Amino acid sequence: MSNGAYVLDSVRTPIGRYGKGLAPVRPDDLAAHVVRTLVERTPELDPARVEDIAFGNANGAGEENRNVARMAALLAGLPTSVAGATVNRLCGSGLEAVIGASRAVETGDQQLTIAGGVESMSRAPWVLQKPEGGFPRGHETLHSTTLGWRMTNPEMPERWTIALGASAEQLADRYELTRDEQDEFAVRSHRRAAEAWEAGLFDREVSPVPGTELTRDEGIRPDSSVQALSKLKPAFRGDGTVTAGNSSPLNDGAAALLIGSEAVAGELGVTPLARIAGRGVAGVDPDVFGIGPVEAANTALRRAGIGWGDLTAVELNEAFAAQSLACLAEWPDLDPEIVNVQGGAIAIGHPLGASGARILGSLAHQLRRAGGGWGLAAICIGVGQGLAVVLHA
Repeated sequence: MSNGAYVLDSVRTPIGRYGKGLAPVRPDDLAAHVVRTLVERTPELDPARVEDIAFGNANGAGEENRNVARMAALLAGLPTSVAGATVNRLCGSGLEAVIGASRAVETGDQQLTIAGGVESMSRAPWVLQKPEGGFPRGHETLHSTTLGWRMTNPEMPERWTIALGASAEQLADRYELTRDEQDEFAVRSHRRAAEAWEAGLFDREVSPVPGTELTRDEGIRPDSSVQALSKLKPAFRGDGTVTAGNSSPLNDGAAALLIGSEAVAGELGVTPLARIAGRGVAGVDPDVFGIGPVEAANTALRRAGIGWGDLTAVELNEAFAAQSLACLAEWPDLDPEIVNVQGGAIAIGHPLGASGARILGSLAHQLRRAGGGWGLAAICIGVGQGLAVVLHA
């Protein structure tokens, strides 16, 4: 007999811009902060009861090396009995960590765990390949690990290794998405995120990082307009429509969720935010990675036993406006007005390994404020994948 897996609490850092508010903070310290905060704000929780910590991270080449989940547990002051594992499904890493934790609880392998993700794109290092032989005479190349392909296997088809933005351009062409449509989508993201902050909707969800001055998501531009965005040049193709203004930026941040059984929630005196009711994963051609969420979401809904019309809220990670609009075009039964009602990654930010945990945690808090209902969190993943999770509150 399986148990239910519940989101008992969720917290994240404010999301910092590349090289800005959170850049001085190591990624393992960002992860430790959200872990520590989750434990401290559950008074009845003995930290030793946390059986495992799973964290997603897309880079792994810098200060988050050596298993950042385990480092987070140790830096947060948890007992050394609390184990940790780091997972990598690129942009979906944080959501993958939660999916794994939920399965552990459902099977009875664990009763209480923490899952989340972290990324510092500001602090992502350059890496140098070892030479094939000793004493090389030529110049060597440093590769940036901030984003995208590097040290690509020459056997990989060239059409699959195009830049992420070039992939978004292909989706804009395929779905006949205009520049204005993409810019309008981006402006809505900024407006909704700013309104959510002003209404206090993120107050419970966000915990500022000690030693920094950042108290809100750093990339939100409340005064953004289609007219202003129209002045930006295409970033990936001369005659294209994808710009820096209708794409997610480079970011830093961390997010974590406390995942447990219903029995543990009762023992802790905690009312769960939501139950994890369905999960889905899908693969697509790498050069159109942005539509990965389409079938992942369809699968998650089917496994939860519901349809698009049953949903109260949807969190779709906004890697690009074109990518998000392409997904929405494939979900004709979804009301677009319930998607990203508090803004999305174009405004809030996309710290790769943390984003999946961020959108799921935000969704859980939204369902609590709505008094219950069904919710879906979905994210696209570079190299052609998608992940989705259904929540019920």
